[in-house]
Amino acid sequence: MACGDLDAARAALSRHAWQPAFDLATGFAGATAAIEADRCEVVAEAAWWLGRLDECIDARESAYRLFDDLGDHRRAGQCAVWLYEHHLMRARPAMASGWLRRARRAVGDDPGSVAYGALLLREAEAAHGSGDFDRAAALATEVIELGRTLPSAELEAEALQTKGRVLIDQGDVATGMGHLDEAMLFAVEGRLGPYSTGKVYCSLISACEELGDLERAAEWTDATLRWAQQHPFAIFPGLCRVHRAVVLKRRGALADAEREAARASEELAHSHIPNSGAAWAEVGDIRRRLGDLDRAEEAFGRAQELCGRPCGELALLRLAQGRVDSAMAVVTGCLRDCGTNRLARARLLPILVHVGVAAGELDVARDALAELTAIVTTYDTAILRATLLSTRGRLQLAERDVVAAVATLQAAIDAWQSLDLPYEVATARTLLGQAHHDAGDEPAAVESFTIAMRLFEDIGAHLDAKRVLAGTRPALPSGLTEREVDVLRLLATGRTNNEIASELCLSAKTVSRHVSNIFTKVGVNSRAAATAFAFEHELVDTRRDR
Repeated sequence: MACGDLDAARAALSRHAWQPAFDLATGFAGATAAIEADRCEVVAEAAWWLGRLDECIDARESAYRLFDDLGDHRRAGQCAVWLYEHHLMRARPAMASGWLRRARRAVGDDPGSVAYGALLLREAEAAHGSGDFDRAAALATEVIELGRTLPSAELEAEALQTKGRVLIDQGDVATGMGHLDEAMLFAVEGRLGPYSTGKVYCSLISACEELGDLERAAEWTDATLRWAQQHPFAIFPGLCRVHRAVVLKRRGALADAEREAARASEELAHSHIPNSGAAWAEVGDIRRRLGDLDRAEEAFGRAQELCGRPCGELALLRLAQGRVDSAMAVVTGCLRDCGTNRLARARLLPILVHVGVAAGELDVARDALAELTAIVTTYDTAILRATLLSTRGRLQLAERDVVAAVATLQAAIDAWQSLDLPYEVATARTLLGQAHHDAGDEPAAVESFTIAMRLFEDIGAHLDAKRVLAGTRPALPSGLTEREVDVLRLLATGRTNNEIASELCLSAKTVSRHVSNIFTKVGVNSRAAATAFAFEHELVDTRRDR
């Protein structure tokens, strides 16, 4: 009777009927150790797709022990490979590493098996994650050949996507994307099981996001969701939903993006903790763009609880909150964490320039811009070129090179418009308005600010729109920035640097730097003279209405 139940459970599994498979497989105990091992494997597989990862792990560990006791090292090794992956999803890297070593011991002398290929793939991924690109590429190449020899479409496709991602990180974008496209052919031809299909889909979309290949990302995201709808209880719909949220955010559909990211964070909460954290970080950044800073703070907090560290976009929230020093700490910490991963650094360096400019630390901003420029030389994609232009224009504006800033920012606007990214267009328009304003061309400034404000309003970024509106008001004297006027206003009321720092949520060092810049710009050398300047230009009184 047990064999019949097992056959029925396997049949349900083959139909992707995860719940019936789980119910059937948990409804009996195997009459022999071999049948029990097979039953545990079915339970593990069904539980995984149902998002019940802890039950999946328990069943897979039982299967491993039974196969090991039976001397079936090939199947024990395959279980160990899966357990490595499961524990990574539960954010348990030490336990994952232990299972990978067990897998090596179990199938290390069986180089002609699918289990051996699966082991090599995970070792390639581990090498890739540690920055050993040459070893990762060599292992992936070995698995590609093994997949073709066996043959195993799933091994070949997964190895192609692994090598593709390694090649991209090595700077060979065209060849890397070619490997990913080839892997995708297996998926669209229906030659892969649901796990390999989802892995290849999500890997390709993630690569598109990193490189800014938005058209390809949108195309494959739609295809992924159509596939995921056939697996409603699977882990992959949540993963794919995160990618869809990124695409929607970039297209300016902020409310839809927030819903997708929030849903993904919940779907992944009990099955893939790192990606649940990534989804919460997306929620936080979308809410920041929407101007909902309190709820953005909450979302970023959830992300940090799950991932153990803040994400770079939290620095932009800190800037929006006026917490410049905290923003600097966040983004510099993130850059330390990502090490030498150039694409990851390319996402963070524009934030560092933004924060460096806000903090008045232009040398930090210059160094970040130089590194970003070098990365874009290697990864010459449209979105990175546009990012570089906006970032360079922001720094030129801070350096008061307004002629260069106007030209650079106009080029940035053209680049963002060609990519159809409205939030980035509006941000660059705001910077261009400031550049025209500093150059004394008020009609051009008002025109650029007005366009930016309308774009922000159209996508629901109301806080950004309000801030743009402030830019259409009369020029601040002597090239003072808004933050410098904040400091000067308080200085003129007799506050000390420490008191100003406390009120503006800045460090005393940052306030001292602002005071020094104020003295230089207005041509004074004492607090009394700066106070006189503030009253003469009606900054103390009019600032309350600004």
